[in-house]
Amino acid sequence: MCGRYSITEDLDVIIDQLNVDLPDFDFEPRYNIAPSQRLPVITNEAPGQLALHKWGLVPFWAKDPKIGYKLINARGETIAQKQSFREATKKRRCLIPADGFYEWKKTATGKQPHHIRLKSREIMTLGGLWETWKDAEGKETRTFTIITTTPNEMMVDLHDRMPVIIPPEDRQLWLEGSVEEALALVKPYPSAPMEAVRVSTRVNSPRNEGPELLKPDTLF
Repeated sequence: MCGRYSITEDLDVIIDQLNVDLPDFDFEPRYNIAPSQRLPVITNEAPGQLALHKWGLVPFWAKDPKIGYKLINARGETIAQKQSFREATKKRRCLIPADGFYEWKKTATGKQPHHIRLKSREIMTLGGLWETWKDAEGKETRTFTIITTTPNEMMVDLHDRMPVIIPPEDRQLWLEGSVEEALALVKPYPSAPMEAVRVSTRVNSPRNEGPELLKPDTLF
């Protein structure tokens, strides 16, 4: 599962690293992103732009948008078969910019949060799916989910799942390739370029924000 992440770089850094155009919205660095918030994504509909989508997929056929709270993640092994994700896997894939994500390790004193990131501190792109849902009045809500897969060697002690990370050389393929080509990218990211850092338990509450949340404790 991936239920919290961060994107702490300024907008100009995101634009430069991901080679996208300046969006028509402002975005402040975020250290404790949680589901239901509107966040930047890159969709196959507009691969050269950032767009704001709400985290928690609401399929176009859904009668109640509250289903989005249950669909913040999608298991990569079944996205091509499950009704909630099947059409989006074919037609509506996206990339979610992040510079890290959180997982909690069970310890004798409780769950200890860790921030998982690239050692290079570069922005990573998480594989996702997006949808457009309309209410009874025709108002549109655009949403997304983060795809997960089995853990790599580093992650296995923290959790039995991890988000799918799409490397730079495969981003276009993820957005524009066939279903078969996209599914081949649903796999654990290598451990070697990654690190997990113990961080403050203040991150447990999505109400808390700010760079102090990422102050390292002990390298995992």
